[in-house]
Amino acid sequence: MENKIGKVLWLLLSSFGIMFAVLSWLNESGFDFVNFEEIFKGSRKGWYALLSGFVLYFFLAKKNN
Repeated sequence: MENKIGKVLWLLLSSFGIMFAVLSWLNESGFDFVNFEEIFKGSRKGWYALLSGFVLYFFLAKKNN
C-alpha cells in the first residue's frame, strides 16, 4: 500500500515537471502566433502545469498503474 502511494505521488510530480518543462519551452520558443509571455505571466505557468500535469497523469500514467 505504501509503495503504491509513493508510485502515484512520483508519477504526479513527474507529470507536473514534464508539463512545466514543456510550457517553459513554449514560453522561450518565440512563436509569433501566440504571446506566451502574456499567458504565462506571474505564477500562471505553474498553475497551468499543475492542471495539465493532472491531465497527463490521468490519460497516460494511470493506465499503467
